[in-house]
Amino acid sequence: MRKRGVLVISHGSREQAWVELVDHAIHQLPLRGDLPVAASFLEIVEGRLIQNGIDLLESQGVTDILAIPLFVSTGSTHVNEIAYALGVIDAPSFESDLAPFRVHANVTYGSPIEQGPYVAQMVWDKAKAVSRNPAAEALVLIGHGSSHDGFRQRWEQGLAGLAEQVRTISGLAAADFALLRPDSVRAKVEYWQKERGMQVIAAPLFLSEGYFIREVIPKRLAGLSYSYSGRSLLPHPLLTVWIQEQIQDWLKVE
Repeated sequence: MRKRGVLVISHGSREQAWVELVDHAIHQLPLRGDLPVAASFLEIVEGRLIQNGIDLLESQGVTDILAIPLFVSTGSTHVNEIAYALGVIDAPSFESDLAPFRVHANVTYGSPIEQGPYVAQMVWDKAKAVSRNPAAEALVLIGHGSSHDGFRQRWEQGLAGLAEQVRTISGLAAADFALLRPDSVRAKVEYWQKERGMQVIAAPLFLSEGYFIREVIPKRLAGLSYSYSGRSLLPHPLLTVWIQEQIQDWLKVE
């Protein structure tokens, strides 16, 4: 007999507050009572790693798993290596040391967060707290990026689309993106400031607050004049809505 379940996968952190933010978003799912859902982590969170999540679902009789990668870009190498380890693709597109998981259920691989109306609204809801005059401001969306060829282009494509979506809903004069890898953050902020004469809002695109938001981005922009929300996507109720829509679309497929 067929039984469906959902495995939500995020990176993991040593900070308990980070884990709790992810858990809270998942616990708000309205379908949880009828559908087994496991939140798992790629690394660090012992006892709640991806294999633990698979085992938990299969122990409840789950035969079909929707695995949702809670990462912000298809350009994330983690999204690619997890797909391989779940048996969704035959080989990773780079040299990964992530071993295949032990999984008996049929796995459908969902989409990372990347872009779309919910994501754009989340970004703007966090950034608008430091906006003073959107018609004279440029938002620079800052993502992690990748040094791997092919992955970098996916980061660029996703962030370019998301930046335009944010500009459309916000009334901002302009929206652009920058990557930490390869580093274009300072150059992009300086361009909009010095060459275009705009006040810049630097908006980090990370799931939860941590080292990159608190330390790396401010260090890259040291000495420049800019507004910085310093806010991650979580917490935000729309992330739960985004997860729920993926689940509902999957449940409609026989």
